[in-house]
Amino acid sequence: MKTIKIKTKADGKDDVKVLVIYTGGTLGMVYDAKMDNLVPFDFAQIPDNLPEMARLDFEISVLTFDKLLDSSNMNPETWVMLAKIIEENYANYDSFVILHGTDTMAYTASALSYLLENLHKPVIFTGAQLPIGVARTDAKENFITALEIASAQTNNRPIISEVCIYFNSVLLRGNRARKHESVQFNAFESENYPVLAEAGIKIEYNKPYLKHYDSEATLKVHQYLDENVVILKLFPGITEKVVRNILEIKGLRGVVLETFGSGNAPTVDWFLKLMKEFVEKGIIIFNVSQCNGGRVTQGRYQTSQYLQEIGVVSGADITTEAAITKLMFALGQSVDIQEVKKMLKHSIAGEIS
Repeated sequence: MKTIKIKTKADGKDDVKVLVIYTGGTLGMVYDAKMDNLVPFDFAQIPDNLPEMARLDFEISVLTFDKLLDSSNMNPETWVMLAKIIEENYANYDSFVILHGTDTMAYTASALSYLLENLHKPVIFTGAQLPIGVARTDAKENFITALEIASAQTNNRPIISEVCIYFNSVLLRGNRARKHESVQFNAFESENYPVLAEAGIKIEYNKPYLKHYDSEATLKVHQYLDENVVILKLFPGITEKVVRNILEIKGLRGVVLETFGSGNAPTVDWFLKLMKEFVEKGIIIFNVSQCNGGRVTQGRYQTSQYLQEIGVVSGADITTEAAITKLMFALGQSVDIQEVKKMLKHSIAGEIS
């Protein structure tokens, strides 16, 4: 990995220092006339493509992955590597902006919200639907505003002290966001938690919903995620063979069960028996709604009461992205089933209400 410093208006004295971590993704592509296609953006040439950065009054350094990643290739190993990069640079920078492809951005943001315990500096994810080298790109506004939010302080304290996603004029809590749009600029939504900030002529912060800044917090970076998990999405007509084959995966420790509505599932005998059999075998089943908004309320209807009785864990209003990464995290911290269930039931980084 290489790090370069971007020339801005900062005078190098008491300026806020922002580290940009460039992982890859649509944002960092420019048109190459010789190749007649889009190629990865060289941040050493950023003044040519984003001259607005020269007018910013804080210091900016850019760390670029040696091998840029399409976000479809992101995995837990990369999430841990990002957490380590932040840990290694935590004392030298006031905030972090991560440039990331949009497809799995919500997964990465959720994972980092758990891995970076006691975080009290901004970690802002952003990206783009169109490359920076395209005339109508959304990359410039997303990147510049993400930098401004990352550098924003009040009384020498950052306004934001958590992992967030900035996209299309809104700032969202990272583990509350999910990608819902692939062809419009408003790629992300947060149905179960308010927007943290809106960028119009001014950036207006929704202060009651921001994570509380803790000046005494000491960053603790976790490095273990258990990948022996799966998402099982229910659908009308799902068969016993399909469910059993998934639950019998060798080494499986946890399942995010995507149920209907407020946590409801079929009440046919084979399904209920399978759930009970594998819960008793020590498989943790985490009940998450297929709906974008609302919450799981196990026991509200007869179709979820049995899940409650056998020890399926309610995911409340968590997103699937935050649920699967939380399950990996919790299983990586403990082999005790009850301890893992306790972690799942309680908020670690504001992921559930």
